[in-house]
Amino acid sequence: MKTIKGPAIFLAQFAGDAPPFNSLDAIARWAAGLGFKGVQIPSWDRRLFDLQKAATSRTYCDEVKGTLADAGVELTELSTHLQGQLVAVHPAYDALYDGFAPAEVHGRPDARQAWAVEQLHLAAKASANLGLTAHATFSGALAWPYLYPWPQRPPGLIETAFDELGRRWRPILDAFDEAGCDLCYEIHPGEDLFDGTTFQMFLDRVDGHKRCNILFDPSHFVLQQLDYLGYIDVFHDRIRMFHVKDAEFNPTPWQGVYSGYAPWKDRAGRFRSLGDGQVDFRGIFSKLTQYGFDGWAVLEWECCIKHPEQGAAEGARFIQDHIIRVTDRAFDDFADAGTDEAANRRILGLGKGTS
Repeated sequence: MKTIKGPAIFLAQFAGDAPPFNSLDAIARWAAGLGFKGVQIPSWDRRLFDLQKAATSRTYCDEVKGTLADAGVELTELSTHLQGQLVAVHPAYDALYDGFAPAEVHGRPDARQAWAVEQLHLAAKASANLGLTAHATFSGALAWPYLYPWPQRPPGLIETAFDELGRRWRPILDAFDEAGCDLCYEIHPGEDLFDGTTFQMFLDRVDGHKRCNILFDPSHFVLQQLDYLGYIDVFHDRIRMFHVKDAEFNPTPWQGVYSGYAPWKDRAGRFRSLGDGQVDFRGIFSKLTQYGFDGWAVLEWECCIKHPEQGAAEGARFIQDHIIRVTDRAFDDFADAGTDEAANRRILGLGKGTS
């Protein structure tokens, strides 16, 4: 067993134009002041990070790590959630997802996809230059609009979608393999990889690629009513990243999993600050520790009620209190009788004269 690293914080929800959230140095010092030991950086936010430069300049990468070290934190991983989303976009979402890409590719789905793929290749190189071993992303989605089987899906529709998804991602997975870095897909509604079945479907189509791994975020399992503890039992060998995010699900006569198109604060399922929701984090930290997960516990703050700065301050303490320092000895060592092989044979009746 190994001790989980942390606490760390994903900076995407905190970056902004006002200090201390508008530069890497300032936001890193803010995070360290709250007790965080690591930061996960969104690669698309130029206020904090230049992905192109990181992919081509080790000097720049050393400067980034130096800035973080001076602030008292270290870099846990990079994220390409927004770019990964654009690797596979159903036409129904074209207008919505154009905002994730530069203006020059808006209204041009093929150009937008090519840009996204290039971004992922840059992220692989940047991760290598930074000495990182895991990377966070989304899978994108071609089949998501057909989640509910009405109208009846034509035979082979989902299989074709996953075949194409695998075809698009396989070269990217190979690039991350060359970089010595695991590509971790966040299992998330709105992506074609949203539960265990869909992850396995994708994994089969990339031939069990060793770099095809999971970013485990239990909040999305609560909203889907999935068994997140059992998920760790099944997929622990593929879980290489961990977002610590809370959620609650309170069904009513008016709402269930789909929540009637309600806004976040009025939904049956909604994200909450750490400790305010229903996720069994003691069970999660125990299972991840049991299975030898030695990555970072990274706060991803999302809550429709609490202020983010309060959520961050409480989240650092919450994660620290849940990290399990693994034992280096058995709990019953006090009762060790100090036996040896000869004694063991005597206990089993295997002494002289026993055949």
